[in-house]
Amino acid sequence: MSDQKLPIKMLNDRLLVRVQGGDGERFSSGGILIPATAQVAKRLVWAEVVALGQNVRAAEVGDKVLFSPDDRYEVEVGGNDYIMLRERDIHAVAASRIEASTGLYL
Repeated sequence: MSDQKLPIKMLNDRLLVRVQGGDGERFSSGGILIPATAQVAKRLVWAEVVALGQNVRAAEVGDKVLFSPDDRYEVEVGGNDYIMLRERDIHAVAASRIEASTGLYL
């Protein structure tokens, strides 16, 4: 087999997302450092959509989506780590094209 790079097409209702920052340390809104070892029960995660299947209707490439880390499959593509999700596993979408209906902003 040759070592050529092949294009990837996402199928059906699948999304490929990239989580920014990972599971390391983070800061609270008040500036307090929260170590990576701190236990947080059922914390949802934001990620950026990098590719999607033809049946995905709620998100577009470049949007930020909110999902549970329990509903994910990790994959490595070209040396980069991504997460594969189903559209039904997404809890919210944040994008500039969406009307402000909740009063919340990222």
